Amino acid sequence: MAKDVLCEVNNCTFWDEGNHCSANAIYVVSHKGNQASKTEETDCKTFKPEHSKVHH
Repeated sequence: MAKDVLCEVNNCTFWDEGNHCSANAIYVVSHKGNQASKTEETDCKTFKPEHSKVHH
């Protein structure tokens, strides 16, 4: 299991300094059932927008 999960989506509730993800668990899904051939065929379902953070 990964010890550090990195994320550059800084408007996510779970984004933390240093591009670290502070979520307790990560849920990733494939667009095409239970297999994916490339990164673009996947999505992170853990993402929740953080409306109070302002990033430039």
